[in-house]
Amino acid sequence: MVDVDVDVLVVGAGPSGLYGAYYAGFRGLSTAIVDALPEAGGQVTALYPEKMIFDVGGFPAVRGKDLVENLVTQAAPFNPHYLLGEQAVSYAQTEDGVLVTTASGKRIAAKAVIVTGGIGTFNPRPLPGGAEWEGRGLEYIVPSYLPYAGKDVVVVGGGDSAVDWALGLEGVAQSVTLVHRRDEFRAHAHSVKLLKDSSITVATPMQPVSINGDGSLASITVRDVKTKQSRDLPAEAIVAALGFTADITPLEAWGLNVQERHIVVDTTMATNLPRVFAAGDITEYPGKVRLISVGFGEAATAVNNAATVIDPQATIFPGHSTEHPEGPAA
Repeated sequence: MVDVDVDVLVVGAGPSGLYGAYYAGFRGLSTAIVDALPEAGGQVTALYPEKMIFDVGGFPAVRGKDLVENLVTQAAPFNPHYLLGEQAVSYAQTEDGVLVTTASGKRIAAKAVIVTGGIGTFNPRPLPGGAEWEGRGLEYIVPSYLPYAGKDVVVVGGGDSAVDWALGLEGVAQSVTLVHRRDEFRAHAHSVKLLKDSSITVATPMQPVSINGDGSLASITVRDVKTKQSRDLPAEAIVAALGFTADITPLEAWGLNVQERHIVVDTTMATNLPRVFAAGDITEYPGKVRLISVGFGEAATAVNNAATVIDPQATIFPGHSTEHPEGPAA
């Protein structure tokens, strides 16, 4: 007995997975999408819904949540079956395909699987000493800037997330201070330039010592890592952008060839397991570039090669969508 029976199971509902679901529909294949997160969009929805993305073809700039909404809309005519809040944990070969089981016990039969799991399941690195303030002014992600309107906000971190969120909060919050333990930032050079040209207060090389407040958050104490001098910064809200721990252990248990948390694929996006392909950030091969735009192409490659595994009479090249005057479902 199975709960879902489809041609293609996509594991991961990020941009690459959503585009893969569209392309499978374009090829006339029924599709299911499973993701441990409760919403489609993967990391983009969970971490960067308000972030502007500049490197997707055809969009001079597109907000993360708008890109996800468009991808869901693009796949919608083909009615993909969404299993959100479900983690794929086990894989088994069957006579004519594969059987994947989720942590809750749902069983999905498919003729092929495309893994588009990004970095796998991820959890934010906690701010030392901040546990009692979590949800009371201390957050690890910024799904919306509106709750920070008119507040003194301190962002802790030096990577892309920290700098992007600080820039996004400028003009919304009353004040924004970015605290980083080093003088140099790991963020993209263009973002760092925007930071230096902004009204954001940059506090480096500083690290948090304590969070202060009587019932509600009031300030954060930071210490200079060189001089050891401390000072208080006003903080009605704190965003700790200290990175994430990623885990693809359940996928490794399938028997996939994994190198440093990435799945090794060949030029067809096939893995070492029969009928299992992969696309997007989770993949590894010589010359790999981890961009959303690259993931789209990999997803299309994976789907087209999976189509020939599902039906040996099928061709890899599906024709161009412009050749279908009534639209991609024609």
